[in-house]
Amino acid sequence: MLDHNDADRQRAMRRSSDTGQALVEFSLAILVFLAIMMGIFDLGSGVYRYNGVSQAAREIARVTSVHPCVSPTALTCAPGTPPSAETQAVINTQKNLIPGVAVSSIQCVDEAGVLVTTPCDFSKHSVKVTVTSVYQPITPLIGLTGTWTMKGSSSAQLH
Repeated sequence: MLDHNDADRQRAMRRSSDTGQALVEFSLAILVFLAIMMGIFDLGSGVYRYNGVSQAAREIARVTSVHPCVSPTALTCAPGTPPSAETQAVINTQKNLIPGVAVSSIQCVDEAGVLVTTPCDFSKHSVKVTVTSVYQPITPLIGLTGTWTMKGSSSAQLH
């Protein structure tokens, strides 16, 4: 026959095993939840970087189309000429906004998009800007894919 103390002991043992089971279930569930959340933040960071690279290319192309040369009175720019002070200021701003951004090229192109090797004529040519940034995911499963090179380019008619 069970006395009152034995019944209390059995209830206490059942409660402690239920508590242990809940702890194990919580620890498994929290790991899955945190992995999913880290993946979401990681992919969000990648989308931010991709959009930032595209926006940087557009912004640099806009400014370069208005201020293509170091000399503000020049009618042409030779290929390989350093960017104007206004363009360099926008490049520096974009480098502060987007981690690891690099301006790959600022080129003069004709109407067909072909690179111009002669001095850039402001009346008929466009400027093409290419910007890149390397992105390394920090979430272990997404990080197995390696680094992703984000690339953005934009063209604007010279003014």
